[in-house]
Amino acid sequence: MPHFACLSRQLCDFGLAACRGEACVTEGRRRSLSVGREPMGFFEEFRAAFFYDPIKALNALYWYLTRRRVRARNRLRQISSKTPYIYQIWIDTVEQLEATAHNAPQHIAGWHCRPRFSLIVHADEGATSDRLLALLRSAEVQCYTDWELIIVGDRAAFPAWKDSVGRVRWLQLERGSDVDALQAGLQDARGDFVMYIAPGALLSPIALFRVAEALQADPAATVLYGDHDQIDGNGRRTLPWFKPAWNPELFLAQDYVSPAYAIDANVAREVNERVTGVPEAASFALLLEATAVAGAKVVHVPHILCHHVDVMGVDNQLARQEAVTQHLRPHGGEVRAGRHGLVEVRWPLPKRLPQVSILIPTKDKAPLLRTCIESLLRLTRYKNFEVIVIDNGSVETDACNYLNELKENTKIKILHHDRPFNYSELNNMAVSYSDGEFICLLNNDTEIISPDWLEEMVRYAAQDDVGAVGAKLLYPDGTIQHAGVVIGIGGAAGHAHRFLRNDAPGYFGRAHAAHHVSAVTAACLLIAKRKFLAVGGLDAENLKVAFNDVDLCLRLQEAGWRNVYAPQAVLIHHESKSRGSDHTHKNIQRYLGELHFLQTRWGTENWLDPLHHPNLDRASETYVIRV
Repeated sequence: MPHFACLSRQLCDFGLAACRGEACVTEGRRRSLSVGREPMGFFEEFRAAFFYDPIKALNALYWYLTRRRVRARNRLRQISSKTPYIYQIWIDTVEQLEATAHNAPQHIAGWHCRPRFSLIVHADEGATSDRLLALLRSAEVQCYTDWELIIVGDRAAFPAWKDSVGRVRWLQLERGSDVDALQAGLQDARGDFVMYIAPGALLSPIALFRVAEALQADPAATVLYGDHDQIDGNGRRTLPWFKPAWNPELFLAQDYVSPAYAIDANVAREVNERVTGVPEAASFALLLEATAVAGAKVVHVPHILCHHVDVMGVDNQLARQEAVTQHLRPHGGEVRAGRHGLVEVRWPLPKRLPQVSILIPTKDKAPLLRTCIESLLRLTRYKNFEVIVIDNGSVETDACNYLNELKENTKIKILHHDRPFNYSELNNMAVSYSDGEFICLLNNDTEIISPDWLEEMVRYAAQDDVGAVGAKLLYPDGTIQHAGVVIGIGGAAGHAHRFLRNDAPGYFGRAHAAHHVSAVTAACLLIAKRKFLAVGGLDAENLKVAFNDVDLCLRLQEAGWRNVYAPQAVLIHHESKSRGSDHTHKNIQRYLGELHFLQTRWGTENWLDPLHHPNLDRASETYVIRV
């Protein structure tokens, strides 16, 4: 394991320097540190990207010159993120600068809370003496020194093991699963917090310091988790996973917590007896129970806390699926394996299916409206709905004829509103004429392709704590147009994972996992009518066309409801084919005014979306590293 040992020594050297607040860098790295956090200019980045992919770079330049700046940056980030050096650049600049910018002893001296950490590792068949020793070394150089290491396994299987620090205890376990090892370690642990660590992992030099630091701000935290990366066969750090704030819906879909976490020891012992029958997902099952305890507080520590050897990072989807099944059994719902290693939860529908009022504003463009309505009526399996078409002054003969034809359908109402186009006003008016308990805002340039789209959205929208629910929207070429909205992208808001192929995993499968998001698009949005009315509906005065959905979702979130992205509901969106682009000459002043209002009301220019990450680029709708 020469590469592994080399990296371990490098981390130890870095850890000792970081504890002293010194820069542990070569001369070349010192020069790179001067870059700091200033982003590259567009044309500088364009020149760099041009050498990797000139066609996409020129495509980005076209978008930039036609004032579609977010998409331009997005395309360049897609190029730069594929270069082999992007993460190393981040390590050399951002991480090392942050690590050496503090004086750990001085900070620790002023702390009111100094927890002790019990590090537990299962010395199973994947463990070696070298790996256990490397883990011990990574603990020895921690900036925060109050820790113990508990190794659970067969001591006789590691004759070369030597404890040179006297802070290691062996618990004899000749044959046992991760559940057995975790239970034994918890019973023996003397610390306030427990960290269950894979034998092929290294702690980052400031891991315990960052967790203890987070506890100063949140002393009531019961679970804390951080980011992690992997170590490849050449000893290089790769695949950094920069994670969102606590997101219980996402945690059911994927285990993004257990590779780097600390849990209150008393809470862990309290719920440990419930962890049975899932020996290959012990940490995940423990965390499912611990995070569901009344009053549990889960805190994200946005720093790389752990480095995993790639061969040790095999994920058992079936074991997690079984753990989720056991955890949710009292609540009902169906659990099944999803794509890209995800677990899908289909929450139960209400026993009495509520009526949904589907609101579709339109003007002319009969082919678009026909595609939308006919696909809706033909494919939608959920039958308790009405359709309200709001005609905003159609004059084309085909459109008027089609609207007259629709009047013959008893499930469809036609409203006429011949004032200047105001998307918020059109929908607010239609809500007052609706009979449904739920409101579905639906663009006339959408196309239904999935029979279960509406029922999948109702499963979430019917939950008491959920505000708005958004669908996965695809461009006609099959790439993603909407997979949730990230606040702060481009100084306003952007669609997550835009242009990702729908069959591609993307950033750790996030585009395909149900999860809590800050906002969703009104192109297809479902919400309980009472919640829509409780926050005052769409803002028809200040946000007539753009950003009204973002504003609505932020007001829902402010009122205590969470917004959910439901990727099981899939539609095609022929984006803006009906109303046109916001960036044309006649629309740009209105758009800029609405952008200014959003930025003023919500501060989106400086908004760090907790469901995104500070180390991901806020200029890109794809999840790429910010350097």
